[in-house]
Amino acid sequence: MSTFKISDYDCIGFDLDNTLLKYKITNLVHLEYEILANYLVEEKGYSRKYLLKPLNDKDLDFMQKDFDRGNILRISPDGKIQRACHGSKLMSIDKIKEIYPEQRWQVMDIFSNDMLATWNEPLSMKMRSLLDYFDIPSALIFARAVDTLDEENNKPLDIYNIWPDMLSGLIWMFDPKHFELDEGKFFPALKKNPDKYLHKCNPETISWIQEMKKDKITFLITGSNIDFVDLTATYTLGENWRSLFDIVICYAKKPGFFIQGQPFMTVINNKEVDIISSNELLRGNVYSRGNWKELLEFFSRISHKQNPRCIYIGDNLIQDIYVPKAYGNCDTIALVEEQMSEGMIHQCLSHLDDKILNSTIWGSYFCLKDTALNVDSIWGYIIKSYSEICIPSLDLITKNDAPESFTPFNKDKKNYSGYYPAVPLSNYSVRIIPAIKDQLQQLNPFKSNKKDTKRTFKEKRAQLRQQEGILAVQNMLENKKTMEPKNSKDE
Repeated sequence: MSTFKISDYDCIGFDLDNTLLKYKITNLVHLEYEILANYLVEEKGYSRKYLLKPLNDKDLDFMQKDFDRGNILRISPDGKIQRACHGSKLMSIDKIKEIYPEQRWQVMDIFSNDMLATWNEPLSMKMRSLLDYFDIPSALIFARAVDTLDEENNKPLDIYNIWPDMLSGLIWMFDPKHFELDEGKFFPALKKNPDKYLHKCNPETISWIQEMKKDKITFLITGSNIDFVDLTATYTLGENWRSLFDIVICYAKKPGFFIQGQPFMTVINNKEVDIISSNELLRGNVYSRGNWKELLEFFSRISHKQNPRCIYIGDNLIQDIYVPKAYGNCDTIALVEEQMSEGMIHQCLSHLDDKILNSTIWGSYFCLKDTALNVDSIWGYIIKSYSEICIPSLDLITKNDAPESFTPFNKDKKNYSGYYPAVPLSNYSVRIIPAIKDQLQQLNPFKSNKKDTKRTFKEKRAQLRQQEGILAVQNMLENKKTMEPKNSKDE
């Protein structure tokens, strides 16, 4: 079996938000929801009846939105629609098939074949995927806005035009210019009370980066603007955060950074100043915008290697995992906190924000379930196809006793070997756990009894399946319960 070592790479890169910088997700999501919901009510005239209701954690997840029909969709890797809501109301399979023949929609087929095809207009105005913790409140806001319009019109609309209003609100919240101006409500809230929304980085992780930097090139690529980066990185990494990296790229405008030729710009006093070429990039500096091709030229120049090996660690499965690997020939490590919040086989780690990360409506982040199969979700497929390993926290691979090598995902994408430190429990809930195989075999009283009638056989088979399911679930819950320290919480 092949092994994976970070030390085999010449250049080690990091995203900032939700990677090196961990947010207090519950507080962050509540803040984002309240700002955007109030914007729609106060600026766009939406009714407050549903939008200003308390945030319902169980409805949040990383789904795709069909803007025109007012639907929220969950798809399989091939684009098939497996579950859907109209507004906040769950749709039956028959209703899904009525709206989407054979559970398919052309836009989703295009998205599943090329996840960048829907990034820009015109398809970006037809659907949108929720990609990170800055996105997920918008699904519930969209659903509640649909409920509002349906109630006001006493029926579903032929076409919905909610997304332009939401997009206007999101731009207002996150416009980089608003950080300095104290506008948009999001930046002012973080500046006023960073301790409410941000975690400090583990000192072992900082020491690990410093150690790697001694003989590797370390780099930071973030979509955030330099002033916001300076605030958050200083809080989480310390005053000398720039010294951890050989080069820092802010406002990178991913995923375009990895596929387009946007020039680099110098940064002076947190302001973009001049356009420069790759041969003018200097070690130890902070730049804005830029592109992967010229950054590779910089890496080659300072490493004295024609094709330095690069790996990038990030949380956004399209911007940080799919695009760098598929378009930039850059290996990746996926950081997915749901791996910890959903629980892992034989692991006692837990997540402080598990209630807001785990959806009772949409199910596991990693897989789709029915009574017979356990199939990768679109996100589970991306993880196994485009990352070397998947981790719930950077701390787990940077702590002093962390292993030097890991088992990566197989190229055939048929197993879960790349999940570290362990496979999510959701990927085991339908499969039979090896430790209970003998018990299950003893539950099969009819396997050699040829005299059973067909009806009796079916009854016993149904009973066996029920027993198998109960036993598997009990085993998983017992593993998690008995191995969990009474006061142990991993942030």
